[in-house]
Amino acid sequence: MKMKNFLKKAFLALFVISVVSCSDDDDTVFTPDVMTIADFVTDNSEYSSLLAALQRTNLDVTLNGTGTFTVFAPNNAAFAEFLDGTALDDVPVETLEQILLNHVLGTTQMSTDLTTGYVKNLASETTTGANISMYINTASGVVINGESTVIDPDIMTDNGVIHAVDKVIPLPTMLTFVGLDSDLSSLAAVATTTSGFDTDFEAVLNGADSNLTLLAPDNDAFTALGDISGLPVADLEQILLNHVLAGVNVSASLSTGYGNTLATYGDTMANLSIYINTASGVSFNGISDVDEADIVTTNGVIHKVGTVITLPTVVTFATADATFSSLVAALTRDDQLDENYVATLSTANGTAPAPFTVFAPTDDAFASLLTELGASSLADIAEATLTATLNLHVVAEANVRAEDLMSGVVTTLGGDITVDAMNTTLTDANDRVSNIIVTNVQAANGVIHAIDKVILPAL
Repeated sequence: MKMKNFLKKAFLALFVISVVSCSDDDDTVFTPDVMTIADFVTDNSEYSSLLAALQRTNLDVTLNGTGTFTVFAPNNAAFAEFLDGTALDDVPVETLEQILLNHVLGTTQMSTDLTTGYVKNLASETTTGANISMYINTASGVVINGESTVIDPDIMTDNGVIHAVDKVIPLPTMLTFVGLDSDLSSLAAVATTTSGFDTDFEAVLNGADSNLTLLAPDNDAFTALGDISGLPVADLEQILLNHVLAGVNVSASLSTGYGNTLATYGDTMANLSIYINTASGVSFNGISDVDEADIVTTNGVIHKVGTVITLPTVVTFATADATFSSLVAALTRDDQLDENYVATLSTANGTAPAPFTVFAPTDDAFASLLTELGASSLADIAEATLTATLNLHVVAEANVRAEDLMSGVVTTLGGDITVDAMNTTLTDANDRVSNIIVTNVQAANGVIHAIDKVILPAL
């Protein structure tokens, strides 16, 4: 009994001493356990395939560091299905890294933060380096890119959150999002189910090396366009091609000016032009605005637009491009309405007097003309003189591109002018010389060349 009491007293004394010692030691630091995303994957055998993939790409280091990540984590069964018998070591490291980054967001997104729409993950499009988009659908649970469902959400770690998923999320192409996004169902139906196209739009949108920019009209845009069932298949195909630009053009790389679409003029290989205006957002041909930009895929980028971009006429570009505002004002001046320039220059290709070659004076050219004539405004130019002047800028029934210009006399609607193809100049009846400063603005019913001096009739 004495020994028992002694041991009890000794234990209490030791305990008190320990407590006092600890309380007096201000330098003692207790480091709490840290559980990173990489730690969680390492500690759970259900994710051994994911761990092996992370280690092979050195992304385990990234996910073990500081950050605010969201990881959609495929389990072993998901990896087995994705690899389909291929050894993980046989997947190129660069490809594997992109696939893994396609599962990682750079911010922490709880399941309740996720909404239907696009987010950016850490994978990148190869030609621009822009982060690839991911389409999340929360209509019934959380589904990513139409393939992978969250089966265990909101696993918190010290550097982010994990959502366990049942499938590896494949890298998306443009076709992936056109097929998934309910706002683009009309485009998907027209592009992939219409028979008779020479272009295999499904293959183009899914091609690994397509590297295109798709201006994707939403469903409302197709509704506003009206019934397209009566359109010739060839015309409908060209309208769709008029929404595709070569190259990956993210919104930040676009600037005001002309580009080209994959639509072509007539039976030629000359691509139609498209006028891009970035003064306030991004618009195309003066009729269609970008509503949602930079939906990035592995083979291109999608910009959603609110209006179908119909095939442009020469009038389209004259009105869309503010550089030609004086020309438009002249063509539509009250005393010129009988000439009906707008209707005439909107004539469809193949119907006389289309196609047209238009030498279009810029605003600076008109300003110079007013100075030359001693006039204060267009209103000071007589009706007959203005009509004769405007007619001198249009060649009917010819689509003459810059590479087809030949030196000599050319007959316009208003008379003859002289072309110097070598120096790309035009000379009028007064020996006044205009320089062609922009060439080959190609419309569906003709071509525009901008000039720096107005062509005048004999004075």
